[in-house]
Amino acid sequence: MTLAARIPEYPWDALAPLTEKARAFPGGAVDLSLGSPVDPVPAVVQDALAKAADAPGYPRTAGTPALREAAAGWLARSFDVHVPPSAVLPVVGTKEFIAWLPTQLGLGAGDTVIYPSLAYPTYAVGAQLAGASPVAGDIEAGEIVAGDRVAGDRVAGDVPGDVPGDSARLLWVNSPSNPTGRVLSPESLRSAVEWARSRGCVVASDECYISLGWDVTPVSALHSSVRGDSLSGVLGVFSLSKRSSLAGYRAGFVAGDPELIAQLLLIRKQSGMIVPQPVQAAMTAALLDDVHAGEQKERYRARRGVLRSGLEAAGFRIDHSEAGLYLWAAKPGLDGRAACELLAADCGILVGPGYMYGPAGASHIRLALTASDERIAAAAERLRALASR
Repeated sequence: MTLAARIPEYPWDALAPLTEKARAFPGGAVDLSLGSPVDPVPAVVQDALAKAADAPGYPRTAGTPALREAAAGWLARSFDVHVPPSAVLPVVGTKEFIAWLPTQLGLGAGDTVIYPSLAYPTYAVGAQLAGASPVAGDIEAGEIVAGDRVAGDRVAGDVPGDVPGDSARLLWVNSPSNPTGRVLSPESLRSAVEWARSRGCVVASDECYISLGWDVTPVSALHSSVRGDSLSGVLGVFSLSKRSSLAGYRAGFVAGDPELIAQLLLIRKQSGMIVPQPVQAAMTAALLDDVHAGEQKERYRARRGVLRSGLEAAGFRIDHSEAGLYLWAAKPGLDGRAACELLAADCGILVGPGYMYGPAGASHIRLALTASDERIAAAAERLRALASR
């Protein structure tokens, strides 16, 4: 079997027919399907990138000392998370890291990767790339309760009973969640860490939206209230794509267990997975500056309020969504596919169908806050018009 044969088609390609319908709407499409930033890269970041543009030599795979110190400082300042700079490793965008972490951990046939039942598809894809088995499972009352396998068959009961404990090698948690915006409590995260440690399993916590708390304040799995006195077996994954509008820079980093970071560093050195030197300089500037991040968060907060009011006026219910970059919505009487069709054809709004994130999302849609103020306002106006029909 070829590597490509192991993985599914790219799910967003299926949105092409809806895209055409939305574009045909008077005033054009409002694309809320992807969380791709539209706001300018902060000037402080652009300046740092430009100043570092004369970079003829190879960059450090480990990251410059300044970058690692800036990342550790940001974690301490923003989330009361304390890791040594040596336990920070820059990555070429967090999607790359998520997709290849199972392979870099040496997983393969006979190993299990557990990921949330409502989740970004890359967790499962990463397991498939490595030849491991992806299993959906959620943290409930101190256990990981299994959901649907990627192939669709049901796993009854909990993971310890149905998936051999010694096969679980990697446990993904995601808080705030993509797509739902759900935030896991420190108790739930601590249960996940304890469960994994008891089985020699790595916990990787995807915290790419951790700085976008709205109704609650997210807590990192690297916080001492979760991981205790040790970083052993725990990794946190962080992105600058949304905080600093750096999706185009492919700028992220992982931090946590020093031994795991050292192993990942060796693999990344050998395989040439290196963040370019100018991007490292830009990341350093971004992590040292909280002003632009605060301004960007307020933009998203305002857009969230406008879009939410429009959805509720049109009869949609907002579930979870207490943090992160999305609204997770459902309209009584319509499944997610029908809701996507309705919004594309009758409002010119393109959204993500919830089924893309797992069977449990079939009744929902996901709407991103990454559109301009004008486009978000247009979407809200169209939703209110839909309600009056």
